[in-house]
Amino acid sequence: MNTIFIVLPILTLLMFDLGLSLRLEDFGKVVRHPRPIGVALFGQLVLLPLIALGLAWLFRLPPVYFIGLVLIACCPGGSSSNVFSKLAGGDVALSVTLTALSSIITLFTIPFVMSWATQLVGESVGITLPVGNLVKQNLLLMLLPVLLGIGLHYAWPKGASKVDKVLTKLAFPLLLVLISIFYAQHHKTILENIGILGLCVTLLILVAIGCSSLLARMVKNSPQQRRTVIIEVGMQNAAQAIAIASSPLIFASDEMAIPAILYSLMMNIVLLIYVAVVRRSR
Repeated sequence: MNTIFIVLPILTLLMFDLGLSLRLEDFGKVVRHPRPIGVALFGQLVLLPLIALGLAWLFRLPPVYFIGLVLIACCPGGSSSNVFSKLAGGDVALSVTLTALSSIITLFTIPFVMSWATQLVGESVGITLPVGNLVKQNLLLMLLPVLLGIGLHYAWPKGASKVDKVLTKLAFPLLLVLISIFYAQHHKTILENIGILGLCVTLLILVAIGCSSLLARMVKNSPQQRRTVIIEVGMQNAAQAIAIASSPLIFASDEMAIPAILYSLMMNIVLLIYVAVVRRSR
């Protein structure tokens, strides 16, 4: 079974669900709440790729995993971040805005960063990036479903709300199905590399959480905003990373998707622990 035929529908549904929960007025929060939004976007768009690059160099990852680690760091916030923000007592409206903004902005930043990373370590071993195909796939699977979701919300608010409730409940189970199928197909390769890659992705999450927490404190975000910033920076869209890595139009490499698979597992474990600690302290 080719995992791309599973990951593409899942990614499309996740982005469509994001559009269902998005309001055009949510983008006005950029002006009203510039500090938490600025910190979160800086953490996602700048800090995460830099941390991934540093870890990839530190652990001397092979090119395919080097690019895979940078790829997950370049992706936007995960759709489940809104649920995690709610569980942690964060600012859910802010979380929705940040997820939407990062999803749109990364349409332009992913091709730039990944083109640079591929030239840096990939081309010497035959890994190339067809930038045009990457842009087309992102527009088709990321932007279009969001716009359709927004359109349905305004055309049929009650129906959109019902669909949103169903898709929100399905998001995490669908991701688990994808991970399970991917693991079943590539368990030997995953087990052979789980030590170094598992450590890399865990450090990526922990360092990102630590840095985003420090930055949020420095700009004096409220506790609710700080918790949301931490979750948004620490939770990336693993489905998109898997789609880009395994797409026959882009990298066509299931092996490159392994860092994203491991990241999605550790991301949920680490952030569930974080949510539990926050809820207990509150």
